[in-house]
Amino acid sequence: MTSYIYYYAAIIAVQLAYAGSNIIVKIALHKGLNQFVFVVYRHLIGMILLGPIAYCLERKQRPPLSLAVISKIFLLALLGTTTHLNLFYVGLMYTSATLASALNNVIPGLTFLMAVLLRMEKIEISSARGQAKVLGTLICIAGSLVCTFWKGGFLYKGIEKMPLISPQTHDDHAQQDSLKGSALLLISYIAWSGWLILQALVYKVYPAPLSMTTLICFFASIQSSILALIFGRNPTFWKLEWNLELLTILYCGVVISGIVYCLLAWCISNKGPVFAAMFSPLVVVIVAIFSAIAFAERLHVGSFVGALLIISGLYCVLWGKSHDHVTAQVPMEEKDIAERNGHPLKDTEQV
Repeated sequence: MTSYIYYYAAIIAVQLAYAGSNIIVKIALHKGLNQFVFVVYRHLIGMILLGPIAYCLERKQRPPLSLAVISKIFLLALLGTTTHLNLFYVGLMYTSATLASALNNVIPGLTFLMAVLLRMEKIEISSARGQAKVLGTLICIAGSLVCTFWKGGFLYKGIEKMPLISPQTHDDHAQQDSLKGSALLLISYIAWSGWLILQALVYKVYPAPLSMTTLICFFASIQSSILALIFGRNPTFWKLEWNLELLTILYCGVVISGIVYCLLAWCISNKGPVFAAMFSPLVVVIVAIFSAIAFAERLHVGSFVGALLIISGLYCVLWGKSHDHVTAQVPMEEKDIAERNGHPLKDTEQV
């Protein structure tokens, strides 16, 4: 029981860190932080932090780098960091941190759908777990569409009258900007889901997660530097001062790219990905409460309904995945019992 407390504390700390990232980045972007420059600095810090650790811990297990492996890792950086993060931060500027956190829960459903299309995931539609995964995926997608296209009235109008920062958009363009931001967020999450699928394939040929993450940070900093030189030519964007922007860069580089990754790797390696994914809806609650105070954020009915649908669909998918794990263990247990009794199962009897 004591060991479980450590895992719960670690995964809750991860969600708090992600919630803090969404909030502080939202503030820093409105204060003038350039999202392209931010991505460059963040991944440079992540590379510097993880590089020595990866070199020391994975010297013996790290396979040699070939051109094919380097190309795949370069594509990983392009898809999951450069594309995902830059679109995410642009979308975050046009919408709320609460909505961005709610839409984040669509990732498990999108990833599952991609895995099915690529035949990496099998569905037994006649079983309850297969039906739960399909239904959960459809509910997640429906919830994301509700969040994006239906706003409705205001569920509440915020706790504070004066926000910590003033929105840069005018009221007559609020609906259009929110729609644009939601669309960009969804595209970024599609890119992230594709990154998860591709990462599983790359890991088979390069089973060194810390070294692979360090290389991803390296390529992402180069790719984002090119984008920053194209879209952010102002030299002042690169100037670092002791202010909120620098604090945001350090926080995301050290905490998110460093500490959070280690905590997630530890939890997933011991308790599995289902355990880690079950706590992701906490980000929505944490960000919603803080945003009501910091931003005087007004929660739309559509965003609330869409978030509930996404979270419900997420748990349907997780329930189906968890029962896949239980079902897969049953044949192995039957095989062990049969072998101990001197009657090993034939191939036709094994599932």
